[in-house]
Amino acid sequence: MESNVSIIIPSLNPDQKLMQVVKSLIAVGFEDIILVNDGSDDVHMQPFEEAAKYSQCTILTHEQNRGKGRALKTAFSFVLEHRPNSVGVITVDGDNQHKAEDIIACKHAMLERKNQVILGCRDFSADDVPPRSKFGNNMTRWVFRYICGLRITDTQTGLRAIPRQYLEDFISLRGERFEYETNMLLRLKEKKIPFYEVTIQTVYIEENASSHFNPLVDSFKIYKLIFAYFFKFIFSSAASCLLDLGLYTVIGMISKSFVPLKESILIATVLARAGSSLFNFSVNHKAVFHSEQPMKKTIVKYYILCICQMMVSYVGVWGLTALLQLERYGTTVIIKAIVDCILFLLSYQIQKRWVFQK
Repeated sequence: MESNVSIIIPSLNPDQKLMQVVKSLIAVGFEDIILVNDGSDDVHMQPFEEAAKYSQCTILTHEQNRGKGRALKTAFSFVLEHRPNSVGVITVDGDNQHKAEDIIACKHAMLERKNQVILGCRDFSADDVPPRSKFGNNMTRWVFRYICGLRITDTQTGLRAIPRQYLEDFISLRGERFEYETNMLLRLKEKKIPFYEVTIQTVYIEENASSHFNPLVDSFKIYKLIFAYFFKFIFSSAASCLLDLGLYTVIGMISKSFVPLKESILIATVLARAGSSLFNFSVNHKAVFHSEQPMKKTIVKYYILCICQMMVSYVGVWGLTALLQLERYGTTVIIKAIVDCILFLLSYQIQKRWVFQK
């Protein structure tokens, strides 16, 4: 019997595949299946009417389409209020891409691991995966891994088993449509919620033609959400970079009249980095990473990184200048900009994972 876990199926304008999902869940013993009719039109009401005949099914209705995110929140709230014995929920897509055996596997994983969110993850390396799905997931997975520090195999999965204790927090998240599912994943990182991946079948029916996901509009919302997480760091680094380049140019123009080129680059690099780093540390500590550690502790680690980064910048600029035989001083500014852009990408990860780690 599967009565201690609630199944949630958000649906908009479904066809008969929705009933295939419902019947397969009933067949394996699930007794609490919550369908959310997210503003479907009259032409597509028949699957909901058929599902309502089963005692295992509960139909929640939005009179107007409010988005998948809101549909999930509606169901989460319903479970908290009306299902006191439910230990958690499993979100399932209504297009029959999630098979009953995989849903059962996610359920068992949640019950065994108790405080972990379970993600049913597909294998996108198969040849039968639609190109747009393969490209979209690989791109989003790379962004999640680099920008957010989350290693998730399937960033677009709708099959998720969520223990009851996380539902109230997830209800408070922003997002009403597909971007809400992305925000849920970001919440795992923010709140340090442990998660576990269960490999599931990769099923695409008619190349996922029934999906209501808009590749342009919904992808924009998702990436806007992700890059908002990164934007403050970009702004802080860009401002610091401009300050660093400005100081470097002015100091270099003055010092080259008194010392050889090699020493001039060193002096300009050190003094420019000293000024820009103080600015960058203050902004990152307070506004970007919202560090809870004392400034005395983080500033030591920050300047260890800063000194190492400065040395690598100097060696890189001087080495490329010598290698390319660029004798004119002005050309080193361009080379420095290129070198520092590469170091910027590395610095973000080191600051997030080590310097300002919560």
